Amino acid sequence: MAWSIALACASIDDPAGAFRQGLIPDLDAAADLARRLYPESAIVESGDTVLDFALWPYEDELFVGAYGDALIVCDRRLYGVDDEARRLADQIAAALPGATCGVLVLHSVVSGCWFRWYERDRPQRDVFVTVEDGVVVDLGERLPAEAPFWKAIDEGAPDVPLPFDYEQYGLALAREHLLGRGLTERGRDGFLPLELSVRRFKIRSLTRLGGNAH
Repeated sequence: MAWSIALACASIDDPAGAFRQGLIPDLDAAADLARRLYPESAIVESGDTVLDFALWPYEDELFVGAYGDALIVCDRRLYGVDDEARRLADQIAAALPGATCGVLVLHSVVSGCWFRWYERDRPQRDVFVTVEDGVVVDLGERLPAEAPFWKAIDEGAPDVPLPFDYEQYGLALAREHLLGRGLTERGRDGFLPLELSVRRFKIRSLTRLGGNAH
């Protein structure tokens, strides 16, 4: 299965405990964060959906799940893996004070994975790998879940082409650090991450809205 993902997850507690069955979304908190992420746009709430349909938003969409001590954001701008994406990731990480936060992009166009990790609003890890270009960014101390994937490179293997599966790499990081279980893994409590309820927002240009008003 080919994944396209632009996902950020933050939690105060261990992700496996923070993301669980029975979470109640805070719709007001979700709307407030959506407006802060797009201060120069009109944000229109357009109902609820599940994470399965939110992982890869259209350019005029934003998905937010706010659950008190846990937070999910799916935003297409993360897919750029550029300075704007990093600023957005910084903003999301700061939205839940005292939390850890992971940002995962699985980029099907360039066959790559970007992962950025925060502890208490501070970036600790930034890594971007692609099949064709190998290791593009490798900053900060590696997380334990990464170790099996880097073994060949650490032993002297070339990184071009990438000697590990970028999707499996990203999904392993999501399992360990974002959600506490695999995206498609249903726990004993019945919780499946892809079924997590998130709020959908449409992003409208204020200029366009103003023009239509006259």
